[in-house]
Amino acid sequence: MAQPNVLILRAPGTNCDVETAFAFEQAGARAELVHVNRLLEDPTLFSRFQILCIPGGFSYGDDVAAGRILANQIQHHLADALAQFKAEEKLILGICNGLQVLMKSGILLEPDPQNGPPATLTWNDSGKFEDRWVRLKVCGSKSVFLEGIDAMYLPVAHAEGKFVPRDEGVLRALESGGQLVLRYRSLSGDGDAAGPIPYPDNPNGSVADTAGVCDTTGRVFGLMPHPERHIDPTHHPRWTRGEAGEVGDGMRVFTNAVAYFG
Repeated sequence: MAQPNVLILRAPGTNCDVETAFAFEQAGARAELVHVNRLLEDPTLFSRFQILCIPGGFSYGDDVAAGRILANQIQHHLADALAQFKAEEKLILGICNGLQVLMKSGILLEPDPQNGPPATLTWNDSGKFEDRWVRLKVCGSKSVFLEGIDAMYLPVAHAEGKFVPRDEGVLRALESGGQLVLRYRSLSGDGDAAGPIPYPDNPNGSVADTAGVCDTTGRVFGLMPHPERHIDPTHHPRWTRGEAGEVGDGMRVFTNAVAYFG
């Protein structure tokens, strides 16, 4: 299997970069932490890597809005380099704050010239930071990162994680295109219950219980839960009661990314 190089993008306030790099390395990749200023100075650095990951944290203190400042830097200074990165069929992953950046920069869902962004992430319905474990179900097979995964149990930690599409037309288009690939499910394990999942099983009130979204190719993917925080069975909050599997549920996200280049 080829060993891909992973660019873990750092910015002031990023705090999940080391854990995310470790997860990719455990999956068989080579990970390098790169500060956004290095890329702003030399965008050609992207050519050294096959995977870009924007990890969780509070980039620039989430000033203005979560992920907005880093998203603006990318949108105004690195858009051409990232367009080339995507055109070369490489992979892009955004985790929590990383998803917020991908959404607000237009990397994940392309903005409409007339109407602007098709969707955004806003404040949780609870009005507070949510730090809890959630159950998730995978919908469809479009995302490279979720191949062979049916369900996951992962932690969330965010204040602005509510997925909101611009209108019903956008929601229908994303659903029919198979892009709403990860959704919250009932903590009771009933993933087929009719109607929206209530709080706290859906921790933020996301429309259509959306926890993760991919682009039309399936090679760009972002999710609010943290897969890097459940890569080992001992990360499971009830592992001593025998509820953990042989590997942490989040590990498969990273092994899928590495396997794509095998």
